Amino acid sequence: MHILLMGPPGAGKGTQAAKLVEEFKVPHISTGDMFRAAVKNQTELGKKAKACMDQGKLVPDDVTIGIVKERLSQPDCKKGFILDGFPRTVEQAKALDKIIAELGLKLTGALNINVPAQDLIERAVGRRICKKCGETYHIKFKKSLKEGICDVCGGQLYQRADDSEETMKNRLAVYDEQTKPLIAYYKNAGLYKEIDGRQSMDKVYGDVVAVLRG
Repeated sequence: MHILLMGPPGAGKGTQAAKLVEEFKVPHISTGDMFRAAVKNQTELGKKAKACMDQGKLVPDDVTIGIVKERLSQPDCKKGFILDGFPRTVEQAKALDKIIAELGLKLTGALNINVPAQDLIERAVGRRICKKCGETYHIKFKKSLKEGICDVCGGQLYQRADDSEETMKNRLAVYDEQTKPLIAYYKNAGLYKEIDGRQSMDKVYGDVVAVLRG
């Protein structure tokens, strides 16, 4: 099972990936994790990535692709992986095809957890987090018993700065611009599957597993 997990910010990819890792015993590989590991291990590519990040620059494609190849070459990826956050462009998708072919692996699916923009904005804007223990609530979907107070530890609930409507709209606009060509690319390759992310987490997971088990 070598899959791409796609979906806009706030679609619940992280939650689904954690459950898939538990069930299928394959690594969940996110772009952020790969960069952090490469920097920590001080690989040549990791040093290049760090130099870019320290200067506030985007990491160039050739470095990102190299780091992806380093990670996918590791033994734990032989029997499967869940790749999250890469590729972001058609050029990166073509590079990934090449890497996978060179490693003697085969991509088995590109799963997109699709949620309408308005739903994602509502999810983000209504989210509240406990300052003390980090427990998450929602003003509509998961209210605390006492407004503004955590049920678990009694801490104060707050709204993250990046959970504003404007920030979320910007993030979704960038995601849409990047992802539409990718969806077409994986549809043409016969690998694209769409999951309705508006459902409950358990129902979304059931649909993901059903697709993976074929």
